[in-house]
Amino acid sequence: MTRNLIAAAFGATLLCAGASWAQQPAANPMDVVPEKMPFDVPYGAPISLDRADAALNAAIAEARGRGWKMNCAVVDSGGNLVAFKRMDGAQLASIQIAEHKARASATFRRETKAFEAGIQGGAIYQLTLDGVIGSRGGIPLVEGGRMIGAIGCSGGTGSQDEVSSRAGVATVK
Repeated sequence: MTRNLIAAAFGATLLCAGASWAQQPAANPMDVVPEKMPFDVPYGAPISLDRADAALNAAIAEARGRGWKMNCAVVDSGGNLVAFKRMDGAQLASIQIAEHKARASATFRRETKAFEAGIQGGAIYQLTLDGVIGSRGGIPLVEGGRMIGAIGCSGGTGSQDEVSSRAGVATVK
């Protein structure tokens, strides 16, 4: 009886060890090497104040039409503040958040929605990158294939911020 128990235990150990050796670790998405550089939008001349104001006016009009109170910022291609508007009654904490979204979008050359998706998808290393904000509402302003700046809106939900920002993006072609 004891001999049978020992043999069964030994067999189970070999079976488990064999199964663990047969399992290959899942490929780490961080190890994938893309053929082309992602988000490789060249920087262009910085957005002018008049064009920044037009983008802000469109974003504010969109928010006002929906009854949302927003803070909206436009930065140039280097991430420097060009123009800012705060709607009456907009959340005070969202002043810096709108600027942060615009700056992160310009300096990283992508929508801040990409950071939100990455963090939610498990790419938490993104939280260690200086200047990242993992919340949608920051969108690059691209003209003729070149980044001229970015817009960031904050004050509502992430999706409301994004809708307001997209209205501003639509003024830049």
